Amino acid sequence: MPNLRDHLEEYLLDISVEKQLSKYTQRNYRHYLGRFAAFFGEERRLEELTAKDVKRYRLHLTNIEDASGLPLSTKTQNYHIIALRAFLKHARKNDIETLAPEKIELAKEPTREVAYLDREELERLFRSVDLVLGERIAAAARGRKKPRAEYLTQLELRARRDHAILELLYSTGLRVSELARLDREHIALDRGEFTVKGKGGKTRLVFVSKRAKEAVAAYLEKRTDGHAPLFLNYARSTSKADDVLDSGARRLSTVAIEAMVRSYAAHAGITKKVTPHVLRHSFATELLINGADIRSVQEMLGHSSITTTQIYTNITNKHLKEVHEKFMK
Repeated sequence: MPNLRDHLEEYLLDISVEKQLSKYTQRNYRHYLGRFAAFFGEERRLEELTAKDVKRYRLHLTNIEDASGLPLSTKTQNYHIIALRAFLKHARKNDIETLAPEKIELAKEPTREVAYLDREELERLFRSVDLVLGERIAAAARGRKKPRAEYLTQLELRARRDHAILELLYSTGLRVSELARLDREHIALDRGEFTVKGKGGKTRLVFVSKRAKEAVAAYLEKRTDGHAPLFLNYARSTSKADDVLDSGARRLSTVAIEAMVRSYAAHAGITKKVTPHVLRHSFATELLINGADIRSVQEMLGHSSITTTQIYTNITNKHLKEVHEKFMK
């Protein structure tokens, strides 16, 4: 009779080949389910699993420490349970009589605080690109040698790229991984919209604001290379191979984008921790505050569940209260 290990290998193959989940998700599921298998026993049969076993497993998770030596957060524990439920759902779909996944509930997580930038902070962030460019040009002019035209051109090219990234992140609500994967051919500036593949391989339509279109167009106008990626890494030294091949070797990484956003936020004097995801939060918050319905925002963000989008209602409720207090003295 097949044991837990057999069913687990079949499931991991299924999410790789059939469902085509991202490598990141596959790696996490392998980790979470490997932890469950080590607890329950790889040689045991999945049909033996009971609600009591799951309860003991949940208690086991509370005693595990993360890489920092801290207990696993409730959110991380829930990720383990979500992976287990998905595994059990797959098993039952294949006629294995095991515990029903719907009988396993997630732990209640603390109310999530969503960080976002208001309009004034956003404008400061966008303006900081030109301010930093001016500082760098001035610093180069103060040097012993007169800066070469090629160097000044690259400074301007990087600034136009960074401005396009900030505007695009905010106006579309893209995840940083989605933005980093974009190629030039994906963007149809004349239509102001394009399709992006998000989590779980799901595609959605993304809309681009006039400002973001202008920023991206200004950046592409300065480009003289033939590389496919929309955003290139100019800190990397170029080679003839890079110039000839559209291999993606020059694609700007998510880590570089995150560092760039943090840097401009610091230059703008914004004391909050600003990340690409904060710009995504800002996108959703502004839509809801200005009257967009939550279902539309859910689709634009690419959330599979409305529950995920509802984290923004606390912000909009707070905003409504502030409006009421302002006009009802």
